[in-house]
Amino acid sequence: MNTDTNGNEASTSHGLLISRASQRNTVGVPPEYFTGPVQLEMLFSPNGPDRTSAGLVTFPPGARTHWHSHPLGQTLIVTAGSGRVQREDGPMQVIDPGDIVRIPPNTKHWHGAAPDQSMSHIAIQEALDDKSADWMQPVEDHQYQDSAKAQ
Repeated sequence: MNTDTNGNEASTSHGLLISRASQRNTVGVPPEYFTGPVQLEMLFSPNGPDRTSAGLVTFPPGARTHWHSHPLGQTLIVTAGSGRVQREDGPMQVIDPGDIVRIPPNTKHWHGAAPDQSMSHIAIQEALDDKSADWMQPVEDHQYQDSAKAQ
């Protein structure tokens, strides 16, 4: 048994590294980047010359990221619940299971759960010079609270 780049048990078989779902860890995210008790299951991180990482992120109702951007962009795949996403100077939008959100490089944005529902998504991003995100200020409650404005 080996460990993957996230410290989870992984097995190597026929030249493939397999990270079993039952053996991956879920951890709380750093509170300096999120509002609310958000959980992260890191699915994979760069290993060798690749730059891509992905995590399954679960937000309880009302939880959200802070404003942030990604040097090479980000893709979100909503897997459960109902959420919200907004880019700077754009409308807050509803995202539901099966929706895929493509966020362009260096676009200031936030994403999280609906006020009354949890939401999970897979977040995929690439690192540039070992950095995959630039974190900024929290999304203020008054910016988030009026979900009726969500489109």
